[in-house]
Amino acid sequence: MSVERPVVQTTAGAVEGVWRDGSAAFLGVPFAEAPVGELRFAAPVPVRPWDGVRDASRPGPTPQRRPFGPVTTIPEPSYPGEATLNLNVFTPAPGDVAAGLPVLVWIHGGGFFAGSPSSPWYDGASFNRDGVVTVSLSYRLGFDGFGWIADAPTNRGLRDQLAGLAWVRDNIAAFGGDPDRVTIGGQSAGGTSVLALLASPLAEGLFGRVIAHSAADVSLDLATAETIGRDFAARAGVAPARAGWSTLTEDAILDAQAALMAPSGGPAPVAADFVRHTLAGGGIGLPFVPLTGDDVLPRGVLEAIRSDAGSGTDLLAGTVAHEFSAAPPALREAWAGTDAAQALTGGGLDAATAAAYVAGHPELVWTADVCSQLVTDLTFRIPLLAWADARAGRTWLYDFRRPSPVVGLAAHCLELPFAWDLLGAEGVAVVEGPTPPQELADEMHGAWVGFIASGDPGWPAWDGRGARGFGGDGQDGYAPSRLLADALRARTA
Repeated sequence: MSVERPVVQTTAGAVEGVWRDGSAAFLGVPFAEAPVGELRFAAPVPVRPWDGVRDASRPGPTPQRRPFGPVTTIPEPSYPGEATLNLNVFTPAPGDVAAGLPVLVWIHGGGFFAGSPSSPWYDGASFNRDGVVTVSLSYRLGFDGFGWIADAPTNRGLRDQLAGLAWVRDNIAAFGGDPDRVTIGGQSAGGTSVLALLASPLAEGLFGRVIAHSAADVSLDLATAETIGRDFAARAGVAPARAGWSTLTEDAILDAQAALMAPSGGPAPVAADFVRHTLAGGGIGLPFVPLTGDDVLPRGVLEAIRSDAGSGTDLLAGTVAHEFSAAPPALREAWAGTDAAQALTGGGLDAATAAAYVAGHPELVWTADVCSQLVTDLTFRIPLLAWADARAGRTWLYDFRRPSPVVGLAAHCLELPFAWDLLGAEGVAVVEGPTPPQELADEMHGAWVGFIASGDPGWPAWDGRGARGFGGDGQDGYAPSRLLADALRARTA
């Protein structure tokens, strides 16, 4: 192995990475053929072997062509090219097949239509320092990854993730990792993905532990996905089959997708109407997400867990306290004269629950933030409690509660620099402030490393209570979520 450039032999050929401070990085390593041409809407096909040594010193092409916007919380670079099904490996022991180090395979978030595995927030340097081989993988996004097409396999994005995990099983030993000590982890759409994989019969044997952060309850049943797919094809002016979609360029499909997902605009809704819509299941409303009812995900995650799916797999899961609760300034101003408890009761909550819910969130000073906390609870926190309560396997919960001095709340994505111990990474100071506490990173990152290495994050397993709080006031942050869940359950009893 070269001192300057480490070389590792994979099942498809040799790859040459780069040495860094104490570890090596292998970037853009393909695990499947480029999903173009006849493979555009097909299941992933294992990459063909190559001759010679393949350069793995630069990030590979990303499925993300257009990020959320010009500025995103997480730096999420897009790289052009067709071979988008690739992964990055960060390892302190390249070529050492006897090292047997634990492995973290990371699946990025981004609402299933954006995000990048090559974000500087997903650099494996700190995990490598602590003896963990780290992999970040890509998967098809948006309509390409999750849209229903009459004659194409469903859940193509999840199938890509399964293909990446199969590559890890077959190759990670060559990078110093132990294929029998694999933890899959993800945040937001990535957290939803890893729970889908936990519930999938096709993922059997590919991992032994799961870290699910900010996983959302957003799947669609097959019939609903088909309705959306047919409507989307009609909007785009093509037949809802591969032949029809193949007549459109990638940019044309992305334009149609952007139009479908564009906000409706108009004046701000009345607070009570927003509450009523949210309590009725309005939620986030993403059109292209994992669907249930196929071979990848025969049942929803909760139903599968209740039937003991993944019961032999350890689960570490959590959310941030205020995922989507920081309302836009215009909405805060529009509802500034509305009492929060009255908005909740006007939207359908009983007075006692509304008063207790508001009292449980003294940190939310804007009525719009209190109402938006319902989205956080119904999409992230209440489903998490249901998944944890239903599991027969070992489960640990945590709650990230450190409010950003920039945002003012513990908002979506803000836990990641602490979990990855990358407080000096690009973009962190912009959202976390100039001096994010290293001791909090030591605690949270240490818990993740402990779980990945031994299955013990450092506190007792879940028994209906006992989530670990990171940052904040140390209180049981899930108490208001549990209160709301009980009230909604009573309404339908």
